[in-house]
Amino acid sequence: MSDATAAEAAEPEPEPAPVVHGWPVVESFGQTVVHCTRDGYLDLLTALKGDGYDMCVDVTAVDYLAHRGRTLPAEITAERFEVVVNLVSIATRERIRVRAQVSESDAVIPTLFFVWPGTEAPEREVYDMFGIRFDRHPDLTRILMPEDWEGYPLRKDYAVGRIPVQFKEAPAPR
Repeated sequence: MSDATAAEAAEPEPEPAPVVHGWPVVESFGQTVVHCTRDGYLDLLTALKGDGYDMCVDVTAVDYLAHRGRTLPAEITAERFEVVVNLVSIATRERIRVRAQVSESDAVIPTLFFVWPGTEAPEREVYDMFGIRFDRHPDLTRILMPEDWEGYPLRKDYAVGRIPVQFKEAPAPR
């Protein structure tokens, strides 16, 4: 056996990258983070509920308009928006975070309402602040801003200082 062949035989094969239900996993500050696309979002989260992640703690979003070059697993294409879901398994006391990419041109992702009904309000907040729509949501209306409000205040391209301060009339001191 030649030295080159022996060296190749001695090198262990690299371990495959970790995955959860077929999606790439990274560790971030001691927490497991699963990255997925919008197309795999609902299936992944339904499977995680089946794995014992019985509590959805939060659904929120991030606008990466100014950070398009962020680090993501090779299988994931960066989009402007990211929907972030934090789950907890009460039985095992474990947490997991799911980060799903959502495009700017078609800012729609499936609702989690039928998996965790408690996501109804956080999804409305994401819609109200970022303009990301949740397909099949039972009541996707504004929750924080007035119904006639134009725009989405947490988008990075929203004009600064557009929110006027509105005061109620205070009663006169006696």
